[in-house]
Formats: sequence, structure tokens, C-alpha cells
Amino acid sequence: MISKLDLYKVFCVVGKSTSFSKAAKELYMTQPAVSQAIMQLERELDTRLFNRTPKGVSFTNEGSLLFEYVQSAIHLIDAGEEKMLEFKNLTTGELKIGVGDTISKHFLLPYLETFHNKYPNIKLTIVNGTTDELIAVLKSGGVDIVFCNFPIDDSTLELRPCFEIQDIFVYGEKFKKLLSKRVSIEALLKLPLIFLEQKSNSRKYVEDYLLSKGFKLSPEFELGSHDLLLEFAKINLGIACVTREFSKDYLRKGLLYEVKLTEDIPKRDVGVCFLKSVPLSPASTKFVELIGSEQLLL
Repeated sequence: MISKLDLYKVFCVVGKSTSFSKAAKELYMTQPAVSQAIMQLERELDTRLFNRTPKGVSFTNEGSLLFEYVQSAIHLIDAGEEKMLEFKNLTTGELKIGVGDTISKHFLLPYLETFHNKYPNIKLTIVNGTTDELIAVLKSGGVDIVFCNFPIDDSTLELRPCFEIQDIFVYGEKFKKLLSKRVSIEALLKLPLIFLEQKSNSRKYVEDYLLSKGFKLSPEFELGSHDLLLEFAKINLGIACVTREFSKDYLRKGLLYEVKLTEDIPKRDVGVCFLKSVPLSPASTKFVELIGSEQLLL
């Protein structure tokens, strides 16, 4: 059965061409089918829309008024379909990403640059926060995807690991003699320690691991950023728990040294997550595909 929208489309073409036969050719329909469509619409509206003459058709007053509204509506629908095509082809749209400062700085920036160069008309919005904060924003619809520290225990999320990271402890010159040899976690915990704040997913992961070994954490300092951990350790305020992959410059330049533990903390992942219940937008899909295909160095 022909839909109401299709009836209105036939109505518009007939009105523009002033002929059932011309409209039939344009619509790739038979003339009787066009005539039946107009008659059906007139029955449903209980109004005569066209005057029929041997030379063609012309609008009634009611038909002329209806044509103005229907033509505007169809133009809006066409514009909407064109806009959807633009979104699909990534010639317009927006990509909202949630990410912490450290992951953004040491991992995401090259991908953002590549994506922006390839799709310059996609507006990029970056929201910063801790893992828990970003997951909350994701669930509220504030961002499309989130890059954060794993593990995450949430059945509503699709989790895709991007790369492995290693939690380590680093120290400055003051502790070099004391920590020149391998040390146990028990011995290390007797020294002044510098950790991220408790709300950090990275802090929770290391703290849970230490608790599983029977050790309770009591840091000397609790800071809000990974960069501050490195700076506090550099000026010998304590031993900082950091991520090796995000501390390479300090280690390579000899500004800090890595503690050699008798037992390493298990590795974990940084990854991307998004809601299982909400389809990814074309821009989000392309960005996730880019992360999976590109082999950019940290």
C-alpha cells in the first residue's frame, strides 16, 4: 500500500507538471496509478485538490493551499536526508571524546591530528576528567566515546583495549644510593610515597594489587595529575607511582630512575569504551577504526 508521504510526493509532482501523464513519466509510474494516488489522497482529506480538464489539471483553492505546505515539508525532508548523507560521509558533524589529560598528551594527540587532517569539517570536542567522571559523562550522553585506564567493570560498556601499560615507581637523585638494588614492595612502602588521588582509576588498580598482597597504602602525597607525580619525585619529595609509558622522557634524560622491584605490578590496558545500547555515530566509528589501524608511537 502506498504511504501517506508517497501520496504527498505524487501530489507535488502532479501539481508542478499540471498533468497526470507527465507526472507518471517523472515518477516512473503508470498514469492510472498516479490518478489513483491523487484520488486516494482526496478521499482521505475529503477535499478535491485538482480540477481535471482535457488539457491537464490545475489546483483547486484547497489544493493550492495544501501544495505550499507539502512542498515546504518535502524540501525539509530532502534537506534532512542530505544532512544525514553529509554525516555519513563525514563532511559535517561532531565527535565528542572523553579522555584524561595524561592519556590525551601521551597517546591520543597524534590520532586527533590525523583524524582532523582527514576530516576537517568534523568538530572535535574534548572533555577531560578521571575515568569515573568520564564514564558518568558518557552515560549521560555528554560524550560519544571515552579513552581511559582499564580495568573497568561495567556490563553496559563495550571495552576495547588499545595498548598495555606498566605501573612503576620512580625516584630522584636523593634516593639513588638507597634504591640502586632490587627492593621488595614491603621495603618500598616504608619510604615516602607519592600517588595519584584515590578517585583515580590508576591509583585504585595499584592499591587493590597491594591489598591483595597484604599491604596497606599510606602515601605521603596524593596529587591530581601524572605530571605532578613526576615533578615531585624529581625534587626528591618521595617515590612516585607512575606509568612507565608516560614517563619515558624523564627516564631517558636521567631526571628520574625506575625502582627495580622483586615483583612487578601486573600490566593493564588503556582503551576506548562506549555504550553497548547506543550505536556509534559515523565520526565515532571512523575514529575508533583509526585507533585500531594506525600504529602511531607513544
